[in-house]
Amino acid sequence: MDLTLQQLRAVLAVHDAESFTVAAERARVAQSSLSRTVREVERKLGVELFRRTTRRLATTPEGAEFCVVARRAVSSFDAGMQHFAGLLAGDRGRVRLAALPSLAAILLPPVLSAHRAAHPEVEVALEDALSGEVLRRVRDGDVDLAVTVLDGVEDDLEVRELTADRFRCVLPPGHRYAERESLTWADLDGEPHVAFDSASSVRRHADRAFATAGVRPRQVLEVRTIAAVAGMVAAGLGVAVMPGLVLPLVEFAGLRDLPLVEPAVHRRIAVVRDPSRPLSAAAGEFLRTLAESRPG
Repeated sequence: MDLTLQQLRAVLAVHDAESFTVAAERARVAQSSLSRTVREVERKLGVELFRRTTRRLATTPEGAEFCVVARRAVSSFDAGMQHFAGLLAGDRGRVRLAALPSLAAILLPPVLSAHRAAHPEVEVALEDALSGEVLRRVRDGDVDLAVTVLDGVEDDLEVRELTADRFRCVLPPGHRYAERESLTWADLDGEPHVAFDSASSVRRHADRAFATAGVRPRQVLEVRTIAAVAGMVAAGLGVAVMPGLVLPLVEFAGLRDLPLVEPAVHRRIAVVRDPSRPLSAAAGEFLRTLAESRPG
């Protein structure tokens, strides 16, 4: 049996108003048109929905049951369309996001908080991974956006730079350099050095800076996580270089940090997407929030 939403709404309007005249006035349609619509529904159903007398209009028992079904169908459709409208406006839906661990921990939380306040019904799924994995997940379509460093990002991806993060040297408070105001990369020549794992973008930036300065620190350890590097430095095993943005993650170790100059090295942080994949309205709104936040 094929009934339109317009027909269902017409029957409900008459039932709720208990009058064809009042229902027609509320719907701003001609009463004759509304009556024809209801009669057509009754013809298709093969039952009388309303009993009409000169004094009043009453819904039949069959009509009352039909109105329960009709209201459920209309409400479901209206809720679905409201949800769909929210998707088109970016107020509903899901955003899939990947980021480097340090950026997920420090840079993104205030952005996520601001976005949730503006779009409380949008779900954001965040996963952290090293830079190579982050870019792979963008290319594979596993995530909509990635927040990473501009190091190894190829031309097939769309890049929007967000901020730049300057490198610093961390060392124990009792170190011979601890009272300096800054350090040059050359100051670290031959210095015991706790290095990041070779898969880390931090390591690649540091290696290039050391090469540019023409110096070689004496690497004593190579570890993967920021916390592990900080722990080793706190134990006096060496100094380390890391971007300033991650310093809140090493406060537990009580380290001294100094800016590195000659050269001043920055890692450029950007949001990346695959331009060949359409961006949902929800992801577009998150991208706008991220760009407007100017994090870091």
